[in-house]
Amino acid sequence: MQKTLLFLLLLGTVFSWGQETKKHSKKQLLQGVIIDGETKKPLVNTHVINLNSVTGSVSNKQGNFKINVRESDTLYFSYIGYQSIKLKISKDLLKGNALEIAMFELPVDLEEVMVKPYQLIGVLEVDAKNVIIDKFARIHISGLPQTFEIGAPVAKVYNGPSDIIFHPVDFMYELFGKKPKQLRKLKKLRTEDNLRSMLEEKTNREVLMEYLEMDKEQLNSLLDYCNYSEYFIQKATDLQAIEAVLDCYENYKALKKGKTTRVNIKE
Repeated sequence: MQKTLLFLLLLGTVFSWGQETKKHSKKQLLQGVIIDGETKKPLVNTHVINLNSVTGSVSNKQGNFKINVRESDTLYFSYIGYQSIKLKISKDLLKGNALEIAMFELPVDLEEVMVKPYQLIGVLEVDAKNVIIDKFARIHISGLPQTFEIGAPVAKVYNGPSDIIFHPVDFMYELFGKKPKQLRKLKKLRTEDNLRSMLEEKTNREVLMEYLEMDKEQLNSLLDYCNYSEYFIQKATDLQAIEAVLDCYENYKALKKGKTTRVNIKE
């Protein structure tokens, strides 16, 4: 009888703990306003990304935003020309009070850009002759902020002694093997329409660095290792960089497994 009672008591404790854990892990709607830290004016179209659930939101004309979160999630706030913010969600932030996020401008020296127009008529055979392709096999199209590189990436071969210090593609291969959730999150970034539109406007690589657990220098080394040009590394949008990393990873994974055919990364 005593053993039975003890078992039921333990079972009840485990059940209660499970219910409490489930309760704490439940999604909640977090609301807030994003303002300029100096002028106190609302920041419109600020990007808010939940790095854990890989979902996103954008602030409205009043600077207000809404996004679903769980306790311990991390939110990433970014606005062009402003210092990005990473915010860990705590119990206090989920008590129902509206959140106020103050963002501050970054001093940025803008480079002078010269744009040369090209007469494109929408017919591929004709336009292909008018679109400029440089020595790095990059296509430049008037009206688009980025360029596109031709051909699939091929990993470079390094033989010098310094190469053994950091092999970015090996690091990425091991990371995704040990933490498959990171790979799934990275793939989700390119499939969610609202996240795609956000990443098409960015070139700071902060979200990509978060998931790859790399700093900017290591990320640039990875793209260089995958045979992307310096121009692409510096100018590609975050969405293009994510596509490049995943493409390189799938090619490298196929080589590691001894396959001769390229793995299709589209889901």
